[in-house]
Amino acid sequence: MTVIGFDLDMTLVDSADAIVDAVAHTCRAYGVDIDEHAVRAGVGLPLERVFPDYIPEVPYAEALELYRARYLSHGLAMQVLLPGAREALETVVADGWRVLVVSAKKDSHVRAVLEEVGLSGYVPDIVGERFAETKSDALRDAGARVYVGDHVGDVVGARGAGAVAVAVATGPTSREALAHAGADVVLDDLTGFAGWWRGWSEQEESA
Repeated sequence: MTVIGFDLDMTLVDSADAIVDAVAHTCRAYGVDIDEHAVRAGVGLPLERVFPDYIPEVPYAEALELYRARYLSHGLAMQVLLPGAREALETVVADGWRVLVVSAKKDSHVRAVLEEVGLSGYVPDIVGERFAETKSDALRDAGARVYVGDHVGDVVGARGAGAVAVAVATGPTSREALAHAGADVVLDDLTGFAGWWRGWSEQEESA
């Protein structure tokens, strides 16, 4: 079965409020107030690149444990399904493709989010704690032919795996930055995915 990969945060779900809340909660636990706008602008980056900027004296593993506990206790209820996400998954599954979600999140947290928003039934495979080049490894191992994401790191991951890089401008990264990073196509959001998919699939079949 042919595999297509999707990112999770800001691609399938709007998790920005949950991420900002959990980062702010973690930093406040160590007496640090953060610029929440700056955190929101960096949604999509691995947390190992976030916490050292705000609480450099705190061991990363310690901060991560507190963050993850907050995310599960408060963040799941903040998840919002992005427009077109369900339809995009329905489209590829109906065409016989297998969905793989590759995310910077821990795999069990990815599953919890998918269950919260009602997408878990479309996603049999998950690889967590990957970003940019390490997403390439997961996509290559799975034989993914397409990867859909919202971040420059997602484009890097797709191109490194030799997959078609489909970018959606639903995260903090601009259309221009996604195109400059080498995305094969940039969509405003996943509501445009099915139309692109039909055209791309027809070209692939006739090639």
